[in-house]
Amino acid sequence: MQDRLTLRQPDDWHLHLRDGVMLQAVLPYTVRVFKRAVVMPNLDPPVVRTADAIAYRKRIQKALPGGAKFLPLMTAYVTENSDTRDIEQGFETGVFVAAKLYPAGATTNSENGVTDILKIAKLLSVMSRIGMPLLIHGEVTDPTIDIFDREKVFIETVLRPVIEEFPELRVVLEHITTADGIEFVRDAGRLVAGTITPHHLIINRNTLFAGGLRPHMYCLPVAKRERHRLALRAAATSGDPSFFLGTDSAPHPRSQKESDCGCAGIFNAPTAVETYVQVFEEEDALENFEAFASLNGPQFYGLEPNKDIITLTRKAPQEEAPIIVSGEQVIPFRTDQRLYWSIAYD
Repeated sequence: MQDRLTLRQPDDWHLHLRDGVMLQAVLPYTVRVFKRAVVMPNLDPPVVRTADAIAYRKRIQKALPGGAKFLPLMTAYVTENSDTRDIEQGFETGVFVAAKLYPAGATTNSENGVTDILKIAKLLSVMSRIGMPLLIHGEVTDPTIDIFDREKVFIETVLRPVIEEFPELRVVLEHITTADGIEFVRDAGRLVAGTITPHHLIINRNTLFAGGLRPHMYCLPVAKRERHRLALRAAATSGDPSFFLGTDSAPHPRSQKESDCGCAGIFNAPTAVETYVQVFEEEDALENFEAFASLNGPQFYGLEPNKDIITLTRKAPQEEAPIIVSGEQVIPFRTDQRLYWSIAYD
């Protein structure tokens, strides 16, 4: 049995850091292990323009723990009124690494998102030309579509036609939750990739109702049937370079998760890498973890892998003190369950 795993320092290719006091509280859990992270722009107000991203990046850098070497990779929130030239300049000057497409109303702070993909055709054409990735929350928001089918329907009615119309567009289907998403990414070619979260490798839709309603297991896209969870595990651990790590860690105060209309989002940053490694071991695929965590993402984004290394050892992680933000708890994923890998700091 392997007791030690050494790999190049990983990156998180899908992360919510929020802002203000929440940013200050949750950022240390990411920088303890990740060198870089693609930071989501769905703040209130959202990060729409290059100037917004520069200002947000400065706030992140100011919140870094002393001595931390961490690079936030900024994204542009796409609206139907996005300034195409500004986004292009933001990408060409290295401020933006990608643009994020939220269907309007799909998730947290997505009210300013896109109602009709045709309304951003000009932007997609420019992004195709300059090689700027489009990161997609892949769900339709039609209330007549069952919530468990919204990813599949999005792929067939929105994403597949977009790829056909813009064959040179670089696309990341984020936080894949279905076997349909896995199949689409595998078949779409080298310009399409997908991220997979730690929680979707662990939970299925039954978890939401295990012994009662479990609001801290509620995220969007929502967890699906067991067959989809197993398809995600097979894809993540397969060694296929189309898939890479994206935690989608998304913190909310406990009161907002446990309210009568609880917020979607799972805060997994404190346990993400430990959970991923445990899954890879359970699938007898530890040899593929470095590619998933540290190599496939940089390759897709045209970046060099990190040179620093981290080591994980087989021992239970130390118990963390409760995370308190403005007097409220933020509940991390899986801290109440048995984890048997942890980061070695020796």
